[in-house]
Amino acid sequence: MGQKIERDLQRFQRIVRGKIRSNLGKFMSRGELIGKQGKDFVSIPLPSIQLPQIRYGNKNSGGVGVGEGNPGQALTPAEQGDQPGGAGDAPGQHILEVEVSMEELATILGEELALPRIEPRGQKNIITTKDRYTGIRPVGPQSLVSFKQTYKRSLRRQIASGTYQPEQPVIVPVREDMRYRAPKETQQPQSMAAIMYLMDVSGSMTDEQKQIVRIEAFWIDTWIRAHYKDIETVYIIHDASAKEVDEHTFYHTRESGGTRISSAYQLAAKIQQERYDPADWNLYAFHFSDGDNWGDDVPVCMQILSEKLLPVLNLFGYGQIESPYGSGEFFEHLLPMTDEFAHLILTRVPDRNAILPSIRDFLKTGR
Repeated sequence: MGQKIERDLQRFQRIVRGKIRSNLGKFMSRGELIGKQGKDFVSIPLPSIQLPQIRYGNKNSGGVGVGEGNPGQALTPAEQGDQPGGAGDAPGQHILEVEVSMEELATILGEELALPRIEPRGQKNIITTKDRYTGIRPVGPQSLVSFKQTYKRSLRRQIASGTYQPEQPVIVPVREDMRYRAPKETQQPQSMAAIMYLMDVSGSMTDEQKQIVRIEAFWIDTWIRAHYKDIETVYIIHDASAKEVDEHTFYHTRESGGTRISSAYQLAAKIQQERYDPADWNLYAFHFSDGDNWGDDVPVCMQILSEKLLPVLNLFGYGQIESPYGSGEFFEHLLPMTDEFAHLILTRVPDRNAILPSIRDFLKTGR
């Protein structure tokens, strides 16, 4: 029975993975996967299938095309007078929530988008030590007893002493036979990464644009976290000036001022220099904007990018979230720099349907 249950569970998990993979674009655009993350899991609501049923009503009680009305009049439920609505007895749509680990979610994303695994740059690894119980010793706590080694020594001793009886193979270990698992210290690389998210919160960025940023950042974060032991995240918002904020403030702030993108780049460069030595960290930055910027500010942005940020970053992604109020010119200013810096990736995101291609473009470099 236990094996049958396990087989059924594995089959169910394969069905769920297939459902997620086949509807990945829809889940991304609607943000359904970001309902409740908890610590390690994302809850994905999957509508269950309801078979159609024929239900017979009361005879002569009316129906479609029966009763008073004029041609073209919209059909509405029967009038109930002034009685308030109450609890109904009809079944509604059932929602099945399945929990998927972040690691599995990253695997599905990588398989669906055919993403290469990220290779940490240079020597951006910290060597840590970890105990592995691969050795054997004659002393130790009872919890580390090696039953296999103890049995072998007991058997050898009894055979050598002539006390072993094949017809009654009873093995009784003595104190000298006891063997215990011993830890051996091994060195393992512990890759570390820092991700900086920058977002324009000026008056031209609407709530819809910020929701698109939130969905993109979630998936980018999921993929990068699958490749590193530790991740630190920095959130920077800007209009004419920039400041570092927490995650909640990042997604729920809207200003009414103008836009000066260089303020965000200057702050990002300052944070990198103070906290994240590129000899120890893999560094990523993603900037989301509607492309509006103060005209005289563009050369300053180019200088900060080329001299301070791009030389130390694994990847810099610029996502231009199309807005009815933004000019969209900043994309064109950045475009010539992509010839010199292969790790400068630019994408246009006109609506939610473009989220999936944008994420693929950002992450397909394998950096």
